[in-house]
Amino acid sequence: MATLAQPPAQVFDDPLDVSRADMYREHKWQEPFRRLRAEAPVHKVEHSSFGPYWSVSSYKPIVHVESLPELYSSEAGGITLADRLADDYPMPMFIARDRPVHTAQRRTVAPAFTPSEITRMSGDVRRRTAEILDDLPWGETFDWVDRVSIELTTQMLAILFDFPWEDRRKLTFWSDWAGDIELVHNEETRQQRLAHMFECMTYFKGLWDAKVGKEPTPDLISMMIHSEAMSSMPDNEFIGNLILLIVGGNDTTRNSMTGGIYALDKFPDERAKLEANPGLIPNAVQEIIRWQTPLAHMRRTATADAELEGQQIKAGDKLALWYISGNRDESVFPNADKLIVDRENARRHLAFGYGIHRCVGARLAELQIAVLLEEMAKRRMRVEVVEEPVRVSACFVNGYRKLPVQISRY
Repeated sequence: MATLAQPPAQVFDDPLDVSRADMYREHKWQEPFRRLRAEAPVHKVEHSSFGPYWSVSSYKPIVHVESLPELYSSEAGGITLADRLADDYPMPMFIARDRPVHTAQRRTVAPAFTPSEITRMSGDVRRRTAEILDDLPWGETFDWVDRVSIELTTQMLAILFDFPWEDRRKLTFWSDWAGDIELVHNEETRQQRLAHMFECMTYFKGLWDAKVGKEPTPDLISMMIHSEAMSSMPDNEFIGNLILLIVGGNDTTRNSMTGGIYALDKFPDERAKLEANPGLIPNAVQEIIRWQTPLAHMRRTATADAELEGQQIKAGDKLALWYISGNRDESVFPNADKLIVDRENARRHLAFGYGIHRCVGARLAELQIAVLLEEMAKRRMRVEVVEEPVRVSACFVNGYRKLPVQISRY
């Protein structure tokens, strides 16, 4: 995994500035968001390391904003709190485009994630999951993130891209650099990130060139080549969409796989419930994704003046949609800080977004997490956390660097 430079110390001390990386590294974001939801679900932060922004922290206004993609644009300012700098190399991706470009490009990759494709891939997902679990050491401490979460998701990405198997960990490396928005605070790390993104583009361009003129195959690169919407993309748009698919397929699934293990250990009564009744696994998957919320926020930019929950939003204003907070909204999810494997409305979570930008690979993420839990149940495998995790220091990817565990039978 890449060793990334830490951002400089924060110079602002607004207790309701929930963009501060330390809140996520130290896992202390819950109380500030609880206060925001209760007192100011749409709150203006005037000073932050990312500049001024509106925090949208409750479920209802998040859904409202997501439902109005023309008024609250993904393209005008991008999808993270980090603004594009004037000298940045632009890397447009379809999640950060508005209609009609978004619709056409999303339609190109969507066939890789249809129900029939998920069914086709499920046998391979199960086989690889079984192999990884059977290789784990019983009764010894190991890092769940590296041995299980990263390996499972990186293997899946390699299959989706028809990527050389022996180089698959490059995907993890590029994903870590691409998804860390804190790098914008430091010119040196910003340039390092750019160099790694060019390396990624060069590698994938070789894979692209090898498939040009060949018969279609069921992988994402071939789908792009054989589509009207994406076959003639300039290099910067090609790399942008690759980064989207790599980060989307890697960070979200791998951090839910780790977060689920951490949560089941934290709430042993719920773990016991799941161990006694594996039929709860499909619902538990939704609850794990809700509880973890692997991407803490998405950003939108207002294209016109508007009113939101009584607040006056101005054209050009930046809004952070805090999925991590909406998924802890007690008015929608009672006892929201607790993982409840049989929670009736767990599927209403916002972790995959809402509306036209809802995660295109959601079904595949759900499949991978479900198969992992099912194969653990077959082996009566209980994973026990032996040290607190090392968490990602960032307000975008809500994730884990390391989780020391031991496994035993129940």
